[in-house]
Amino acid sequence: MGARRLVAVLVTALLAGCAPATATIDEATGPVSARRAPEGSYAVGVRTLTLDPRSARPLPVTIWFPASADRVAVGRFPVVVYSHGLGSRPDLHAGLTTRWAAAGFVVAAPAYPHTRQGAAHFTRADVRNQPSDAWRLIRHLGRLDRDREDPLAGHLDLTSVAAAGHSAGGFTTSGMFSEGHPARLRAGIVIAGGGLPGSFAGPVAPVLFVHGTADAVVPLTVGRAAYGRTPGPAAFLSLLGQDHGAYLTPGHPGFAPVLATTTDFLRWTLYGDKAAGARLPADARTPLTRYDFRPAH
Repeated sequence: MGARRLVAVLVTALLAGCAPATATIDEATGPVSARRAPEGSYAVGVRTLTLDPRSARPLPVTIWFPASADRVAVGRFPVVVYSHGLGSRPDLHAGLTTRWAAAGFVVAAPAYPHTRQGAAHFTRADVRNQPSDAWRLIRHLGRLDRDREDPLAGHLDLTSVAAAGHSAGGFTTSGMFSEGHPARLRAGIVIAGGGLPGSFAGPVAPVLFVHGTADAVVPLTVGRAAYGRTPGPAAFLSLLGQDHGAYLTPGHPGFAPVLATTTDFLRWTLYGDKAAGARLPADARTPLTRYDFRPAH
């Protein structure tokens, strides 16, 4: 499995106000976690490991988790698999992923073999293989949850899983929603991405799209086309006049609404938090954003 490290760092979750809305989870998505969504925020621990280090596709993984006193906090937590874009790596997205962990989610972010920063044989064509890598990671997390000697044992709610990612990682995320995917994949967040061939088949699940309207790398039309193809409930957060992802940087004016919207979307879909679902339109009610919601087809 490779070396592991376990540390704890304090972060603060930024969760925004409330307002009524009519959005609901379609019955076809199945039950969500019966656990109540956490109030307040956790300290956050981070751990690294390498999945299948001697295989043809070794997969370094960074895991952020709710922590207490330098160990995993008490309870079981829904899991979010976060996929990076071309030439990126998991720690470059920590501004977002640590805040999701502080809000009560275990976030596992793989560094993909041929698209990560510093890859020996970089090729964007390998994106088509990344959804299977992400599912390999989910299966491995299941083994860790059952391993009594592992710090994460008993803390992973793998009946409530979300996939999220930026750019090529957004395409990876959509590719996980293919025909026959397990129903435990209950939500997706596609940031500055679109759909892969065969995406959005199988059990329906809510999907949130986040996209800058001035994105010159993945045009807005690509994200909107994927939004139109999703069979389940879908939402689209537009960052007006924004590019391919500066809004993912803490301190950027777009970061707060993106964080609030994605966090409440995860609370709604993975914890069944109806109040968080009701807050979604208000989360995006800023001069920089526009929010659209479409019920299931």
